[in-house]
Amino acid sequence: MEKKKIITLAGSLGSGKSSTAKRLADILNYEHYSTGDFMRSIADEKGVSLVELSLLAENDRSIDEELDNKNKEVGKKENVIIDSRLGFYFIPQSFKVFLKLDPKISAERILKDKQTNKNRQNEASQDFDTEEGIMKSIKTRQESERKRYQELYGIWDYTDPRNFDLIIDTSLLPLEGVVDKIIEEYNNWLKG
Repeated sequence: MEKKKIITLAGSLGSGKSSTAKRLADILNYEHYSTGDFMRSIADEKGVSLVELSLLAENDRSIDEELDNKNKEVGKKENVIIDSRLGFYFIPQSFKVFLKLDPKISAERILKDKQTNKNRQNEASQDFDTEEGIMKSIKTRQESERKRYQELYGIWDYTDPRNFDLIIDTSLLPLEGVVDKIIEEYNNWLKG
């Protein structure tokens, strides 16, 4: 399979996918896309939270179809960074990265980020007011996504390391370290 100059980023909620993708796009001078942004747009249109949208998507195939089509369109381009849980699946010729993070640390980061990130502020609900609520919300969303991904694509575990070219625990490195590691491995992948 021919490699494309595309980096797909998947990862745990709160693992830094958006920050990493934006920084990579700046450094590499690539376009940046985010399935999370696509989802927020749909959720805003429907007047629901992201968790509620995930639950709606269990019975409304059009939500996933819209997201899938956006991923496929991005996959036709070059010089792109996309943070997308299923980017590895829809753009198999990309360099596939997974950012992992312990759920407790994810909840801490999301709660802190909620204070300054307008996207997180729009996710405001009682579930997102405490670390415990965020962890519960993360678990609900992950279970919903796993169920849908199994039914729709036959993907039993989208976090399976075999889906990715590089896995980074973002609790061990600052953002710049994560970005540097991705660029180093991406360049090696392109040459290989």
